[in-house]
Amino acid sequence: MFVDSHAHIDGEEYDADRDEVVARAREAGVVAILNVGTGDPQSGALERAVKVAEHYEGVYAAVGVHPHDARLFDESAAERVRELAMSTKRVIAWGEIGLDYHYDNSPREVQREVFARQLRMACELKLPVIIHSREADDDTVEILRAEWEGAEEVQGGIMHCFGGGCEMAASVLELGFLISFAGNVTFKKAEALRDVARRVPLERLLVETDCPFLTPVPFRGRRNEPARVVETARCLAEIHGVEVEAFGRITTGNFHRFFKLPVLEQ
Repeated sequence: MFVDSHAHIDGEEYDADRDEVVARAREAGVVAILNVGTGDPQSGALERAVKVAEHYEGVYAAVGVHPHDARLFDESAAERVRELAMSTKRVIAWGEIGLDYHYDNSPREVQREVFARQLRMACELKLPVIIHSREADDDTVEILRAEWEGAEEVQGGIMHCFGGGCEMAASVLELGFLISFAGNVTFKKAEALRDVARRVPLERLLVETDCPFLTPVPFRGRRNEPARVVETARCLAEIHGVEVEAFGRITTGNFHRFFKLPVLEQ
């Protein structure tokens, strides 16, 4: 069994064959997919992510405002995300939220303010968080510590598509996070990232596609999809010296325990 702990199968890239994409994932042994909504919170993008989750067995959703769109986060957007988060049991996390200093699509100060506010909102609703952090390790950890120190309803979180160094990995593990790796860990020049993955305990690991992005070796250059999470799992299993089937069982268990979900049978 495998889990794709972060996917975007509601995107237009899958409009022509979404049923087939989900079927291929099932055939590959993927028993659960966390479909993460992104985009302008007033555009209907987050609603689309939730609808896809409700349509397929074993597909769940996360809703939140990505750091790229932090400039669009106003009171109306905050209320819309809150309503969606409470609308169905298929929404199991708040995210993806965080900081992205690579593209700076939203001003950094705005990103930090919106990140902190969404952490507080997730705590209010007792939802775990999905964190996006790119070239912002220090600020991400600083805000997490500031917001969670002394907070009563912290539900933990997942560092998605981890791309930081060993120091950041140690910091978020100390905060109780799970760490998820995507297809970029399979890339030829990703030895430093593989070294970080080697240091993360198996019981704190997750695997994801972040599809349609970051297609793993040997499928680079093609559209990514949840079935290909198996290739990333294969790489991580080799790093940890375990069989890929065992790695799949461990990470599937990690996902279901973290979200308090029943394990689905194939």
